[in-house]
Amino acid sequence: MKATIGRIRVTRSSETRSTGGAVRWLSVIGTRPQYVKLAPICRAIAGHNENADGPRIEHKIVDTGQHYDREMAELPIEQMKLPTPGHNLNVGSCSAGTQLARMLERLEPVLISERPDWVIVYGDTNSTLAGALMAARLKLSLAHVEAGCRSADMSMPEEQSRLVADHLSRLLLAPSLNALENLLREGIGGPEDPRKRRAALVGDVMHDAMIQNLEIAAERAEAVLTEFGLKSRGYYLMTLHRAENTDSPAKLRAIIQAVGILELPILFPVHPRTTQAIASAGISVNGVIRPVAPQGYIEMLVLEKHAKKILTDSGGVQKEAFYLQVPCVTLRDRSEWPETVACGANRIAGSSADEIRLAVSAEDQISWNNAAPYGHGNAAQKIVAELLNTAGF
Repeated sequence: MKATIGRIRVTRSSETRSTGGAVRWLSVIGTRPQYVKLAPICRAIAGHNENADGPRIEHKIVDTGQHYDREMAELPIEQMKLPTPGHNLNVGSCSAGTQLARMLERLEPVLISERPDWVIVYGDTNSTLAGALMAARLKLSLAHVEAGCRSADMSMPEEQSRLVADHLSRLLLAPSLNALENLLREGIGGPEDPRKRRAALVGDVMHDAMIQNLEIAAERAEAVLTEFGLKSRGYYLMTLHRAENTDSPAKLRAIIQAVGILELPILFPVHPRTTQAIASAGISVNGVIRPVAPQGYIEMLVLEKHAKKILTDSGGVQKEAFYLQVPCVTLRDRSEWPETVACGANRIAGSSADEIRLAVSAEDQISWNNAAPYGHGNAAQKIVAELLNTAGF
């Protein structure tokens, strides 16, 4: 059977597993955004198993413990109704090298014991990198959800992780045509790939997750806004956690000072890493900035949807702003989601005070009605189909 995905003409492998048995998949996650990405996959797997269409999927979750407090870890699992992880590595908070070493050490026996047909990694975190490295070392078939995203900034830990994961993966699951074309330019997953790896355009699972939870968020909207004393479109929402900002006291101070004199209140759910960075740098958070604890996924959807603008260095929040049709200001020099920038929905401001204020005050001319660059909310079903139909090693 043949299918055209992006510019790739794909022939389904004759080695696809027999429908008589079960297939074993293992997802490696560790951060809040990865819980969000995993939830639609779990739903799609459950739907497949209920319909008994093809082999039964036995899916286990490994939580590395990269995010370890309730708001960043336990609450998303509860809200997204995720299955309990089969393994928790409990790596906790430590330096990047120590954290990665702990993940590799603790993940190795799990993968040896489980021997899954597919190891699935998500996005661009330390957990992604550890899962990719260990799966490759143990010669297990690796699939990367969010393959092909590029910021063209090799100094970013996220860029390093996603490049390694892509170049080690057997199956590359791209969220957009731009991401797919990045893979082809790098010689990954195309017709001439010597390892016969597959690259497939599937869409964004974060879009799936948002669609699946919008009704719940709408029911919670009044209560969430009341809790913080906010009115719809009467505030800005800000998130900061990327290493390029938190590891640079100068950048962090410049951003905090720039937004502190804006005309509307700024609700600032503070990531644990950012809390430590602000305290270590002796930065005063005052003016219109209102620091609050990290929020659950549903609460964040409410706060994003009703903000006048969103200021963030998070890749996931950039996309959620785009899906919710809320203008976004990116507090980084580059974005791995260029489609949001191209239509005017996302302005790149970096850490420059002048650029941030200009981007916030700008009258946005946004083409919200452009063709959906990240699919139509059925990425998880496509991912499950690709995993079932692509032969591993």
